[in-house]
Amino acid sequence: MYKKIYLEITNKCNLKCPFCLHNNREPQFLTFTDYQTILKKIKPYTKYLYLHVSGEPLIHPLINTFIKYGSQDFHINITTNGYLIKRIINNHHIRQINISLHSYNPAYNISLKKYLDNILEVINNLSSSTYFSLRFWVNNKYNQPILNYLNKYFNQEIELHNGFKIKENVFISIGNEFIWPDLNNTYENPQGTCYALKDHIGILVDGTIIPCCLDANGVINLGNIFQSDLESIIKSPRYQKMLKSFQNNYKYEALCQKCNYLDVMNNCKI
Repeated sequence: MYKKIYLEITNKCNLKCPFCLHNNREPQFLTFTDYQTILKKIKPYTKYLYLHVSGEPLIHPLINTFIKYGSQDFHINITTNGYLIKRIINNHHIRQINISLHSYNPAYNISLKKYLDNILEVINNLSSSTYFSLRFWVNNKYNQPILNYLNKYFNQEIELHNGFKIKENVFISIGNEFIWPDLNNTYENPQGTCYALKDHIGILVDGTIIPCCLDANGVINLGNIFQSDLESIIKSPRYQKMLKSFQNNYKYEALCQKCNYLDVMNNCKI
């Protein structure tokens, strides 16, 4: 059993944020039939389904159908930049919504007030049944304006630290910007472990199985969920080699050596 499985229902995004590693794959939307096939195959392996790897899940035209159908067997989680948040305003089948507030940029032709008002409207509508994680990055220049607005709205002094409870089911999450794993970046460290493969895996929109949600381009292709069962992929030599290497504090794959996510998050200070 995995703690969670990430499923990319689309690799298309409505934004072009400079901090993202933009995938270079052909834009694609998962069909409902393929969605059903994948959920049937992964059902024995997790109870927590995250509808995100790369792209913006709320851009998918069937997002509410996917959430409702998936919630029959899984706890559904969404990670979103927040711009299309009102597309799920009446959907009470979601366990948690993670909103990346560091995605805000006035260049996207929406005021900060309108952006936050849309998010707060959905929070007010769904927080009785859904957890919300409002995500900040430590050095984002819009942190203070966002906090000022939230403080006024909730009539309190919100502290920017992990787990701060704003109201029932609404929390703050804080982290440092990290280096996306990319074979062409300058960071490299072969030593270290990871939760990938032990805690979670990811599935791209074309069915490619990846070790974690940061492999946005599917560099570490462990197999395809449409062509194999998950058990045979787990038993494959590449999968097992990666897993055992992490247990020995070694990053076997070249892409993993280019990732500093855990180092950054473990040393996050505000």
